[in-house]
Amino acid sequence: MRTPDRPSAFTSDSARAKYYAVYDRVLGELWPVPVDAFDVETRLGTVRIHRAGPAEGDPVVLLAGAGGNALAWYRYIEPLARTRPVLALDPLGEPGRSVQRRPLATGADVADWVTDVLAAVGAERAHVAGFSAGGWAAMEQHLRRGGRVAALTLVDPGGFAPLPRRFVRWALAGAIVSMLPRTLRHRMAGVADNGVLREDRLVELMRAGWAFRRRVPIPPAYTDEQIRAVSVPVQMLLGARSALLDARALAARLADVVPSWRVEIVPGTGHGLPVEAPDLVAERILAFPGRARPGTSNV
Repeated sequence: MRTPDRPSAFTSDSARAKYYAVYDRVLGELWPVPVDAFDVETRLGTVRIHRAGPAEGDPVVLLAGAGGNALAWYRYIEPLARTRPVLALDPLGEPGRSVQRRPLATGADVADWVTDVLAAVGAERAHVAGFSAGGWAAMEQHLRRGGRVAALTLVDPGGFAPLPRRFVRWALAGAIVSMLPRTLRHRMAGVADNGVLREDRLVELMRAGWAFRRRVPIPPAYTDEQIRAVSVPVQMLLGARSALLDARALAARLADVVPSWRVEIVPGTGHGLPVEAPDLVAERILAFPGRARPGTSNV
């Protein structure tokens, strides 16, 4: 695992101000329901939270992937907030309105800031949904700190296999295509196998975030023993064409190691699963773990 020795940050005050201006405008354009934005202090820095939904109840906590923040979940807020409190976080280490003050050197550091957020909001039985690096963060919190989480939804998560070269190529292709004019970018999104490239406002935000330097650990792959140590209900949603994971191989492994986990491979999607099938993912979050049954893995 790479060990960062300083916090992630913008390259300059002007770059940060430019990003914040885009962030605030995109939030106003995309967020579909009233939002209560507030900050929480953690051991690693200040975390921005966007809250929606009822005042009472066990919350759904949303953790974005690498390069993302709460705004990446904009399609999810309205359906989830109909019945549950929803907390969408700007993760430490990623571009957003959170401010990291100490290095994220290990998975324990990631677990610490997530745990501090859950404690600060009074969560006792949260349903944590994490995409990609956010899925790894959710796992780290549960395995290293435990408590405050009643269920996990892991969407094409990191930490379940070594980082493959094809993912690096996929990410690089996405960065290159994101620079193209809108019409051409939309056409090339299919070639790059990345539905995010059709999200104009998120691409604009991504471009503004190029002046942000991410310094975060790269997770090693979990062992079977670590996976078996998870003590809450888990569902995993995998993109059939994921650049990060071999969906069928991972589903087969989990069916053997943790047959109680609900594992679903979503046809027609890649690592951009959360934006390529948002209605399905939102429905799965709302339904789980109520409909989960041991051995319901879809391999």
